[in-house]
Amino acid sequence: MHYFSTNRRSPNANFREAVLAGQPDDRGLYFPSEIPRHDVNFFNGLDDLSTGDLAFQVMKPYIMGEITDDELARICHETVNFEMPLVRLTDEISALELFHGPTLAFKDVGARFMSRCLGYFSRAFSEKTVVVVATSGDTGGAVAAGFHNVDGVEVVILFPKGRVSKVQEMQLTRLGENVTTLELHGSFDDCQAIAKQLLADEALRGKAKLTSANSINIARWLPQQIYYFAAIARWDGEPPIFCVPSGNLGNLAAGMLANASGLPVKRFIAACNANDVVPRYMETFKYRPRPSITTLSNAMDVGDPNNFVRILEIFGHDDAKLAEVFSAKSISDVETAATMREMYEQCNYIADPHGAVAFRVLRDNLDRATGEKGIFLETAHPVKFDSVADILGFESALPTSISELASRPSASIEVENDYEAVRDILVGKL
Repeated sequence: MHYFSTNRRSPNANFREAVLAGQPDDRGLYFPSEIPRHDVNFFNGLDDLSTGDLAFQVMKPYIMGEITDDELARICHETVNFEMPLVRLTDEISALELFHGPTLAFKDVGARFMSRCLGYFSRAFSEKTVVVVATSGDTGGAVAAGFHNVDGVEVVILFPKGRVSKVQEMQLTRLGENVTTLELHGSFDDCQAIAKQLLADEALRGKAKLTSANSINIARWLPQQIYYFAAIARWDGEPPIFCVPSGNLGNLAAGMLANASGLPVKRFIAACNANDVVPRYMETFKYRPRPSITTLSNAMDVGDPNNFVRILEIFGHDDAKLAEVFSAKSISDVETAATMREMYEQCNYIADPHGAVAFRVLRDNLDRATGEKGIFLETAHPVKFDSVADILGFESALPTSISELASRPSASIEVENDYEAVRDILVGKL
């Protein structure tokens, strides 16, 4: 197996090369040349495996021997050393809770896996590695925590100033040391565009090893399959529908890759907010990105989702095949807030805005005549979003990890939406 660029103008890479590069030179995304297929016996034995052992089995085919089995097993067990419970809310709907990791978000899985892979690879060279990441909220916090104080690695995080919650901002800005956080006067799409430009800057690449920790990077993207496998290991009955809160679509693309490798799933639904590029695509089969719109579910405020091309690759760019197992729906902030209140009143469940979007879309799109049941992904702890207290009328206690961050001073840098200004800051870290 190797990894090719979705733009098909860059050389193929092995796992190590793809992780260190982050993104191909032609600005496509790396994609595996073949999708591993798991047989029936593998799925019959899922519930006998620990989550760490399951993660090892899922990830091993993608590594191609670039990491020894012993090291990969260690990486996998450290990556998923927290609970990912499947919680039943109604007779038809369950929540897969992915917020029990150190930064209270699903992105802990990918960030922890990547940081440990990069730490392993970095032993072989002396020059500094620089990880560049754009975030609309949770990615940056997970990356900052995952890479904090990793020897030989500098992290540069860009986030849109004023467009993340107070807790997310603390997670982004309170670490310092080898983590440099830039508050950009712009949107997430602006942050993402600058991050891509930095990664493609030949002069910078001559000074350090530049890589990305967004879901652009295969070491961030691929391990997100793990919790889909973990959910199915605990699922009884016919294959479920997965409804995934969707912004940049890395999470959903990972689930669909797992399905392509044999994971039994009936279909997938992308649950979107007002940023409805993908729902509109599924109506017209024409991709028309547009500027992002600010919403309650801010991590999904993406107007040009990077990972949609990976979904298209899974289906060989055949829209008809895609439509057989995939749909995409969007709801408004008004509907999101109403759903959060309904979930608390009817299910005694406190959902964050992203989970509420997914619950509402799943609930409204189940075929009850055929007995469909589904799982929505609850991707972040509700305490991370200021809107939850406003909508529900009460505040939850802060977890210890957040309380500790609150006592630290901010170490962020404000910067204009200007590539050269950001580049100058990065150069100063080399």
